[in-house]
Amino acid sequence: HVQLVESGGGSVQAGGSLRLSCAASGVTGSGYCMGWFRQAPGKEREGVAVVNTGGSTSYADSVKGRFTISKDNAKNTLYLQMDRLEPEDTAMYYCAAATTEGCSIWAGLYTYWGQGTQVTVS
Repeated sequence: HVQLVESGGGSVQAGGSLRLSCAASGVTGSGYCMGWFRQAPGKEREGVAVVNTGGSTSYADSVKGRFTISKDNAKNTLYLQMDRLEPEDTAMYYCAAATTEGCSIWAGLYTYWGQGTQVTVS
């Protein structure tokens, strides 16, 4: 049974930083992707950053150079370090997992989702 629980969201001024965490259970071993997605009001859910079991990463163009995805396999935790935040980054952020090595930031690939954590940048 896969469970994903996000934390770390909040309100921050433009230019600030936040670090999101996703505690994962039931996602172990090899052959899976994990990632961060976001959805702003009135907009479709979009991929932010993903990582496969080998550690290869992909980012949306809008966050390259500002966001960093990482994972701690010992703690079964996924992170998203967000620096130089912009008002356009305001959204609900979701952690997701997919049982495939062919990772992409396409949300339709992902089967398992957390409940989300809100990020607001003003």
